[in-house]
Amino acid sequence: MGNREILEMIAFIVYLVLVMGIGVFFFIKGRKQTGDKAYFLGGRQMNGLVAALSAGASDMSAWVLMGLPGSIFAFGMGQVWISVGLFLGTALAWIFVAPRLRRMSILANDAITIPQFLTNRFKSKNPALQVVCAVIFSVAYCIYSASSIVACGSLFNKVFGIPSQYAMIGATIVILIYTFMGGFNAVCWTDFFQGLLMLMALMATPIVALAVTNGADYIPRVVETPENYYNLLSSGQFNWDSIKDILSGFGWGLGYFGMPHILVRYMSIKSEKEMSKSRIIGTFWTFIILGMASVVGLTGHQFLGNSLPVDDRALVFITMTRELFPPLLAGILLSAILAASMSTADSQLLASSSAFASDFYKPVIRKNASDKEMLWVGRGIVALIAVIALIIAMSPGCAGIMALVECAWAAFGAAFGPAIILALFWKRFTYKGAISGVIAGFLMDAFWYMCFSGSVEKLTIFNTGLYEIIPGFIISLIVAIVVSLADKEPEADIAEFVEKASKPVE
Repeated sequence: MGNREILEMIAFIVYLVLVMGIGVFFFIKGRKQTGDKAYFLGGRQMNGLVAALSAGASDMSAWVLMGLPGSIFAFGMGQVWISVGLFLGTALAWIFVAPRLRRMSILANDAITIPQFLTNRFKSKNPALQVVCAVIFSVAYCIYSASSIVACGSLFNKVFGIPSQYAMIGATIVILIYTFMGGFNAVCWTDFFQGLLMLMALMATPIVALAVTNGADYIPRVVETPENYYNLLSSGQFNWDSIKDILSGFGWGLGYFGMPHILVRYMSIKSEKEMSKSRIIGTFWTFIILGMASVVGLTGHQFLGNSLPVDDRALVFITMTRELFPPLLAGILLSAILAASMSTADSQLLASSSAFASDFYKPVIRKNASDKEMLWVGRGIVALIAVIALIIAMSPGCAGIMALVECAWAAFGAAFGPAIILALFWKRFTYKGAISGVIAGFLMDAFWYMCFSGSVEKLTIFNTGLYEIIPGFIISLIVAIVVSLADKEPEADIAEFVEKASKPVE
């Protein structure tokens, strides 16, 4: 390992010590706190700034530093529609979903998880919906967390030459330590610092790259620009190839309405005033992050030219950063990838463990479980999900960062997005409609992924190229509405409950 690698490693070690220190701090601070509400939701005491950056950082996993810039680097402006869809989804979720969900989750017997909220919203004692949700959470989060672990492996392998398998194991251990000890508070505060680091890295790299390429001493590299590279229509004309890219890009925005680890951030905010602050900060942060990630891909195309093979396109941010900055600073900026990976993985682990402990273990296995028992069950599930995600990440057939994120994102958006929207805004929505919609959306998403997206070659019937979240979301919405209308009308007090959530609740 040369001097450069040593300095970069020092920066990484400092970062890892910081996030582990946060976990230890909240473990010591929270030893007297008991109950799953404190561990899984921070006691609903999160301030607006931390909640906003935590929601954003837990959303923007390593794909925003590797997958998205890599796609734009290789294929051009036609891939920017993903950024557009994600920004619109973020803005709509903060404006319409966040305030109502916070209010209604408090009114719904102080629900601390999404499945618990959906069940309490209908004042049902039937645990079926919670169990279904817990199962979907566990499956999807294993896949989602694996993408973050893969990113850590790629980062350490590229920068330090460490075998990916060892790097993935190390990253998993660090994530487990501070999530296991600190719970929701540790996760949110680490996400806060990681969100700032991601913002700094994505702003600094393309700005410096543009300054260097415009310098008098810069020697341009050989750049082969594909046809229609700078065209927002990927095929150069308004045909199905371009339409499916635009629709799929907007489809990404649908995921925000059903993403549990983001939705619980809305629920954790302590007041209406802090919610207003979070809405502005969260939307603005996401706009900058997505915009600068797109700029990284475009500037990387000019700065690196043909020196970076298309197969290594996910490494565009890493390669640029190491060429542009001195070792210690490069190490700090590259820690943003580690930050993005960990900020998403920790949130996913906590959301999946809370769903299992609160929505399956207690209502089905141990109805009289104590608060202390629930805490340790949750921590045990954190460890189990992490191990399964690590196994997926290390398997030879692992699909890679972007493919894993696409799969899990679509599953959550299709299954839970329509149910959340209808639960918040439609008085006629019923329990049977909710459970039917969740199951239908998840199954349709899986069916489309296997048979119509081209992702599973042996099972593909017809490759539409359309992101599976779109048909999954539509079918889930239709089934939820039809079943609700066929079901008997909800009691009057449930309709009043929905109406009450439209007004501020402190």
